[in-house]
Amino acid sequence: MQNKLTKIIALLVLAFSFNACDDYLDITKEGEQSSENFFNGQQDFEDALLGVYDLLGTNYLSHIIGEIASDNALCGGERPDDVIDWQQIDDMIHTPDNQALRNIWQWMYGGISRANYIVEFKDKVDFPRKQELLAENLFLRSYYYFELVKFFGDVPLIVDKRISVSESQTVDRTPKAEVYAQIEADLTSAIVNLPWDQTQPGRVTKGAALALLGKIYLYQQKYDEAAIEFQKVINSNKYQLITDYSTIFLNNNENNLESVFEIQYSIGVEGASYDFLQGSEGNVAAGFMSPRFTGDRSNWAPYDDGNTFSVPVPELVALYTAGDTRLNPTIFNMADYVAANPAVTFDERNEYTGYYNHKYMVYQEANLPDTRITHGNNYRAIRYSDVLLMAAEANLMANTQKNNPQDLLDQVRDRAFGDENHRIPATIDNILLERRLELAGEGHRFFDQVRTGKTITIPGFKTDKNEVFPIPRIEIELAGNRWCQNKGYATSTCSTN
Repeated sequence: MQNKLTKIIALLVLAFSFNACDDYLDITKEGEQSSENFFNGQQDFEDALLGVYDLLGTNYLSHIIGEIASDNALCGGERPDDVIDWQQIDDMIHTPDNQALRNIWQWMYGGISRANYIVEFKDKVDFPRKQELLAENLFLRSYYYFELVKFFGDVPLIVDKRISVSESQTVDRTPKAEVYAQIEADLTSAIVNLPWDQTQPGRVTKGAALALLGKIYLYQQKYDEAAIEFQKVINSNKYQLITDYSTIFLNNNENNLESVFEIQYSIGVEGASYDFLQGSEGNVAAGFMSPRFTGDRSNWAPYDDGNTFSVPVPELVALYTAGDTRLNPTIFNMADYVAANPAVTFDERNEYTGYYNHKYMVYQEANLPDTRITHGNNYRAIRYSDVLLMAAEANLMANTQKNNPQDLLDQVRDRAFGDENHRIPATIDNILLERRLELAGEGHRFFDQVRTGKTITIPGFKTDKNEVFPIPRIEIELAGNRWCQNKGYATSTCSTN
């Protein structure tokens, strides 16, 4: 939301590491007002909720890692040592000292701490929108916890209060099954009080919560439960596939009928630097994933240049068959672009494949000086086509179908080819392949591969290790060395199995 939902780093909610004392959850004061007496009316809760939404902006890192850790893309970048943390993840040689992974940990717990601040004081005052606001808050906390479980497996679960520095020394990691159970309970509670429609783009809706709940079930292979939740989204008739796939990711087509949940970004307000990317109002991922153009900027229009990360591999491009209208909107082919625009010049840079992520590229907009961290392209976190394909998978695997998986797959294929002549049987392999083609470049691929056990095509992937990422070493140390490291990453005998 940010400009569209004005960004507030409120007096009360600091970004925090789960354990780091220097930026922990000790709430600051503004004037004479402390965190303990902040919530005195609806506006205070609304301001605090904007602080919870704000951490969605850090999604750029999960987006990039979800592609480069998979078989969809190489890390790329300016040089082989450019953002070495990402290069290591791409090569599957990352360690507990990887700063990118610690950023994920910090930022997601930052969102959770902000959500828990609201939960802690939720009974202090009443106001007309209270139940809906609390429901939005529970969705956001669920979203952040889901990201943590996807990356790290078992993680500390705190749901009813902020944690003091001293208390952090006694907190244990919670089995991911229990974290999922809490997410399920929170989303089930939130759904009751969320509306189907919101007047402000980016606000959480009932459809978004149902879709996320279905996804949580799918990740646990609770196929019957997942099918039920996805069917509620489908039966709502609130969403539909955009006929022209090439328009879905354009800046003038944000929050369209295919968008179930969309993270809002804006231009014209930078608020960040390369040393403080979490403060950006823009979609940082787009700048990092765009080509490095050179020469006269006017020749690049409508695009601007970027840092050449997350470059799609030829093997992905080759999977798109003749007539698939998703290819060009998904894959930016530099050779084709230069052939059509001979005045364009560019640098190939590290791991050049000739391809870039066309869904999230920098456009020439009214940005502040550094366009790479102020790009306004919203992140389409949950699209209706994603829901249809998850529903197809869930119904295929369920004991009791709520819908015909073939019909669900056909809807996505028919849109992709513009006719009914390219349908394929709704087998599990075909549905997962369709997810790869439909959602390429959107950050879902690695986690799809892990949850389905289809990791053999990921270069360097080690089974029984790389399904999760290591817990940041410093977080273990700051927790009093209470936690065992994830299997395969430990330097001692203490590791989880």
